[in-house]
Amino acid sequence: MFKINLYCVGNLKDKEYISMCEEYKKRISRFANINIIEIKEKNELGNIDLIIENETKEILNKINSSNIVLFDVDGDSFSSQKFANFIEKFFNTNSEINFVIGGSYGVSNTLKNNANKKISLSAMTFPHRLFRVMALEQIYRAFTIMNNVSYHK
Repeated sequence: MFKINLYCVGNLKDKEYISMCEEYKKRISRFANINIIEIKEKNELGNIDLIIENETKEILNKINSSNIVLFDVDGDSFSSQKFANFIEKFFNTNSEINFVIGGSYGVSNTLKNNANKKISLSAMTFPHRLFRVMALEQIYRAFTIMNNVSYHK
């Protein structure tokens, strides 16, 4: 079975978002093993460069493989069908994929340069808790497309 790891800077506190994420995790688990790994947001007394560096370092220390897909506003935009095609092709040669949602200030160039792919879900900015739900929903949608499972459009 495929393995998906979703690395997220920050943790969820609102029960509504936790519930939505759990629902999509449950749905995805029909198709793949999925883990959400939360990275603690750094404060670093307002030093943005240090925040980015330390959050990125923690992400990279936790990732066990090099199969990294970074959600990044400057990444490639995909339709849901093309995203499903991307995941399907990725899993043709890999058994594990590591999606990364960076912190409020993003991630360092080290992670951007090490990512196999950078994907943008939108050019708009969203709260991290909402973006996490959106990313999980799109991953689930991709698996329904790949497996011809009916899912609302």
